[in-house]
Amino acid sequence: MTDRILSVISLAKKAGRISSGETAVLGDIKGFKSCLVLIAGDASEGTRKKFTDKCSFYEVECRVYGTREKLGSAIGRDLRSVVSVNDEGFAGTILDRLEEAGINGK
Repeated sequence: MTDRILSVISLAKKAGRISSGETAVLGDIKGFKSCLVLIAGDASEGTRKKFTDKCSFYEVECRVYGTREKLGSAIGRDLRSVVSVNDEGFAGTILDRLEEAGINGK
């Protein structure tokens, strides 16, 4: 199941619908561009809190998924703690696949 989720993230990156890194993702959340924020499971507690709080305030879907290494690899980068999916179609597909994998909550 993991490969299916990461493959959608990779496709979204190729389509130019992904941003990553704390500064870029915060900008997307505040600019109402973000449809889904993925936080790496091994991100620091401070990072998790910052992004779950921002997503809650701006009403953006947010999930903890994968590791910094896996998220970074899926988008062709080094370690990434947060990724913003800026397309409703890709975000919906990722959320569906997360649900199939039993990853529902924030």
